[in-house]
Amino acid sequence: MDAVAFAVAAVVLLAALVAAVVDSPRLSGGAVACTGAVYLALVGAVGWPDGEAAVREVAPTVGFLVVILLLSHLADTEGLFRWAAAVTARRAGRSAPRLFLAVTGLAALVTAVLSLDATVVLLTPVVLAAARRMRVPAGPHGWVTGHLANSGSLLMPVSNLTNLLAFTATGLSFLHFTALMAGPWLAAVVVEHLTLRRVFRAELAVPVPVPVDDVPPAPRLALAVVGLTVLGFGAASLVGVSPVWPALAGVLVLAAKQLRSRRTRLAELVEAANVPLALFVFGLAVVVLALRRAGLEELLADLLPVGGSLPALLAVAAVAAVTANLVNNLPATLALLPVAAAGGTPTLLAVLIGVNVGPNLSYAGSLANLLWRRVMGPDAPTPTRYSLVGLATVPLTLLTATTALWLALEL
Repeated sequence: MDAVAFAVAAVVLLAALVAAVVDSPRLSGGAVACTGAVYLALVGAVGWPDGEAAVREVAPTVGFLVVILLLSHLADTEGLFRWAAAVTARRAGRSAPRLFLAVTGLAALVTAVLSLDATVVLLTPVVLAAARRMRVPAGPHGWVTGHLANSGSLLMPVSNLTNLLAFTATGLSFLHFTALMAGPWLAAVVVEHLTLRRVFRAELAVPVPVPVDDVPPAPRLALAVVGLTVLGFGAASLVGVSPVWPALAGVLVLAAKQLRSRRTRLAELVEAANVPLALFVFGLAVVVLALRRAGLEELLADLLPVGGSLPALLAVAAVAAVTANLVNNLPATLALLPVAAAGGTPTLLAVLIGVNVGPNLSYAGSLANLLWRRVMGPDAPTPTRYSLVGLATVPLTLLTATTALWLALEL
């Protein structure tokens, strides 16, 4: 291990993560990550050609992320999330457990189709508003959206940036990836629901005093576009076309309508594209490459088991979960993927279970957690409380989801 190069790259990574957590308009995480990447290239911790190659490698993934963020924003402008939350609340009637179950299903679906960012930033606020309107404790319902933004993102390549980063390395088609991860996704959703329902059983025992009776008109265009986009993902996979094209078509349809009717502006679309996040990913790709070259890759290779047996997959998921909580799941994924690739598709998919489920153990586990805490406002739990609930859900979810993956691979 090159201790000096490792220490310098680690400091750069820490600075980028702190900037992302603080989220200051004056100094974004993307600016710090990119500046740090340039610095590491200047001091020779990573070569310029290798750094450029790392950026090019993640560029398609980042482009797809931007398109999905735009699609989620446009669907929200059409009223999709407000309508979905209202329908969910009305169907719950006066039953808080039924509302909790319906919110679980809605959060799992939104995360799978439109990514965890849509669940955290767009769905969570309307779920909280619906719970307060019904005069029931908002915390349990907000909590399940936060947890499922992480663990509910196992289903599709589009569900999480970590999935997108690993998708190409698995060598799977979109449909094959989704089929293999359907079992782990379902297992994670069921375990999260049952465990959190028990944790919050006192709050959910109170009947709903003010049920929701009125629902806004269905946003038919948004429903059609999102539905066709998901079908397009599968169709594109069958003919070997990147899934970014169906998503981009959906963005163009909704953007054209909203720009023409002045329901949105170009500046709002630029903001929704979240360019600082894109820069953050580009910078992290180079920073993590420097860490790998300085000795991290050898360390992870010693820790990460190989093979498709259930004990090996469980160990891989556990290592990935711990790594995600130590350094955040995005750099953890970038660091683990090259090592996991040697173990093939089973190891790569087990890594995804670890880096997607593991962040529910601490706020530091993912950037989505930090966004969720901000959205929750006064209902946000303390870091200690968050981790205690995570201890109740994460180990069992890792066990059941990884077992489901092993069964899917065996079949």
